[in-house]
Amino acid sequence: MDFTTVIGLEVHAQLLSKSKIFCSCSTTFGAPPNSHTCPVCLGMPGVLPVLNQTVVEYALKMALATNCRINPSSSFARKNYFYPDLPKAYQISQYAEPLAEHGYLDIDAEGTTKRIGITRIHLEEDAGKLLHDEHNPASYVDLNRTGVPLIEIVSEPDIRSPEEAAAYLRALHEILVYLEVCDGNMEEGSFRCDANVSLMPVGSSTFGIRTELKNMNSFRNVQRALEYEIKRQRYVLESGGKVVQETRLWDAAAATTSSMRGKEEAHDYRYFPEPDLAPVVIDGEWIKRLQNEMPELPAAKRARFVSEYQIPAYDAGVLTADKHLAFYYEAVVRLSGKPKQASNWVMGDVLRFLNEDKKSIRECPISPLALAELLGLLEENIISGKIAKEVIEEMYATGKMPQEIIASKGISQISDASTLLAVIEEIIKANPQQLAQYRAGKEKLFGFFVGQVMKATSGKANPALLNELLKKSLTP
Repeated sequence: MDFTTVIGLEVHAQLLSKSKIFCSCSTTFGAPPNSHTCPVCLGMPGVLPVLNQTVVEYALKMALATNCRINPSSSFARKNYFYPDLPKAYQISQYAEPLAEHGYLDIDAEGTTKRIGITRIHLEEDAGKLLHDEHNPASYVDLNRTGVPLIEIVSEPDIRSPEEAAAYLRALHEILVYLEVCDGNMEEGSFRCDANVSLMPVGSSTFGIRTELKNMNSFRNVQRALEYEIKRQRYVLESGGKVVQETRLWDAAAATTSSMRGKEEAHDYRYFPEPDLAPVVIDGEWIKRLQNEMPELPAAKRARFVSEYQIPAYDAGVLTADKHLAFYYEAVVRLSGKPKQASNWVMGDVLRFLNEDKKSIRECPISPLALAELLGLLEENIISGKIAKEVIEEMYATGKMPQEIIASKGISQISDASTLLAVIEEIIKANPQQLAQYRAGKEKLFGFFVGQVMKATSGKANPALLNELLKKSLTP
């Protein structure tokens, strides 16, 4: 039997506020365990939460970026469950009245553009973290993360393949980072994803029993986990069995999923309105102000790069994957007026250097002005492409400007015709046998003469001028 895959994703993104969602404790990652806590986030009796306005604004920006309808009034609820890392035994979240609903995100996957619906975006607080001792049968609780602000972005079950799921996650991640509302660090848990996956017979409109996948800490692991789970469910169904609704954990080392617990439904959490927080009221002026603050988003920037700079879509995709890389590229273009050449050098040597050193573009020692100057020297034939490669290595290592490096090393290109002609004449005189063979029709020897001139000039001869002068000199 053929099956259609149905995938829905729940993404938790930690918002980049300096303090937690309902108290003034720091959200800084990596502090000593339980050092960023207070009576509010520890759930002590009698304390009252106070909503962080910055958190709401960050969530609203993401809602605008994903074409969501922002509700004029939204409210908080208590999501009740017992777990050692949840000191109040409930999590403050949004349920019946979320901040935003009914959005969408267009993704490019498997050669096509597809629209993925977004059911809702809501605010909630994070839980703590359990640390398991590898050497003793004990676990420890770190409550620093308790109360850290999150938005949960819930997709519609519109995703039909692991490749689409990965593309959707990358697009969400890119927008969050562009907006500077989330750092997107998956290793630190700033961007987390749970996946719901099921199979239904091709042609059917009734979804199958779904399983939820957790513990996926990279885009690649999300894709691998979904691929495995789809195969597992297919095997169960084709063997005459039934898929069980459950939560399963992804084991990246074993490349398998394993059962964790039965999947909860909403009623299992006994949601009820949070009595200590008033509804969040969003007026038109607030939304209008935030709309005016919105940056150019990745998809729009990619389209503009292709149309304005006439560079390939692939180049635009690479250059806009990081907002600061896009800023760097545009600065080089403004200073040099050479969009394609700038694209080639940024995507080639500059990114290669940075990747080798595990650095970001903001740490690049080659300034946009320096790279633009290098492109100008190439355009003016002051240096050759080969020399430019040598110069940019030195630029990255020292942070110096290209003209300073060229002057100190004496490596400018020889573009003076009389100087080159003198070298060519010496080479021809020194190789009469090769000259005779060339004039007799052995044209491949032209490369021999080019090589000899380049050797004599230490590779500094202007290639185009050299070819032109050499052909004239070799012709009888």
